[in-house]
Amino acid sequence: MSEPQVSVIIPARDAAPTLARTLEALECQQFAGDFEVIVVDDGSRDETAVIARRHRPPVRLLHNDASHGPGAARNTGVRAARAPVLAFTDADCFPTLRWLAEGCRALADADLIQGRVAPDTAADRTPFDRSLSVESDRGFYQTANLFVRRDTFEAIGGFRDWALEQPGRRRWSVDHRRARAMRTPIGEDTLFAWSGHRLGLRAAFAPYALVEHAVVRGSVGDTVADRWHWTRDMPGLARLVPELRTAVFYRRLFFADWTAKFDFALAGLMTTALTRRRLWLLATAPYARHVWRDTRPYREGPGSRLSRARRAGAHILGAPVVDAATLGGLAAGSLAWRCLVL
Repeated sequence: MSEPQVSVIIPARDAAPTLARTLEALECQQFAGDFEVIVVDDGSRDETAVIARRHRPPVRLLHNDASHGPGAARNTGVRAARAPVLAFTDADCFPTLRWLAEGCRALADADLIQGRVAPDTAADRTPFDRSLSVESDRGFYQTANLFVRRDTFEAIGGFRDWALEQPGRRRWSVDHRRARAMRTPIGEDTLFAWSGHRLGLRAAFAPYALVEHAVVRGSVGDTVADRWHWTRDMPGLARLVPELRTAVFYRRLFFADWTAKFDFALAGLMTTALTRRRLWLLATAPYARHVWRDTRPYREGPGSRLSRARRAGAHILGAPVVDAATLGGLAAGSLAWRCLVL
């Protein structure tokens, strides 16, 4: 077998519901060269390894008896990789036909490529689904779709699961939405990319190197748990990568403009309650407009008028609950990491 031009590396933990579709999408790639696929089973308790073995070759399976974290799993895959180009995606992502071709084409003019990520177009969306959308280089560099040359990877030093380094951080909460005993730490991909920026490496966005991300159903409670999970460590990531304050955050202090709108709406409600002056309710207007705009996919999407109205109503009622959890998580994380993000 000839040496591959690209090594596709997929960390996988309890990925049985989606992994087969991921590997089938890779088998259909319209790519002129040779490539290999490396699945790193990071301590799965389901049939992840069995599914990967069914696709050998070109899939190679590496196995960790216990979960070491997504960054460590990717590093394990890189050590076994044979190609000069590394393409990272996840076990719940489905690369489109020209993903590899477009990612490698973009890499000719840059050192690090963030590809586009969109929710699975075959899924019918509901307000509290879990998925991922990356439409531009926003500064977080999601490894759901990332290309890098091996020499660049080695210059950066690989991924670091920094959140797992903290005392007690291996005791993550249960991820009921995906039937996992432990949630996944955040930010190893962002730290990796910004470490590259500090070395002067060039990053670019490849809109045609597209992967679709699985849509996982859930309730408002699942979404609250998701938000609480990642927001508690976002201030820690900001402490490690202070560049996020100018490149990503809103007004340096707020994670995004919508968190600022929620915070000011909450401040307006509290001030109204204390002063009994309704003028302060005007502070809720920007957040109310934000919530209403976010109902558009549900108001104008498929389904009957009644089902669309129900989905829009569920979003309107649930969004403030989820955003309150976001504020609580960021506040708790700000105290824990001694780095303020709101």
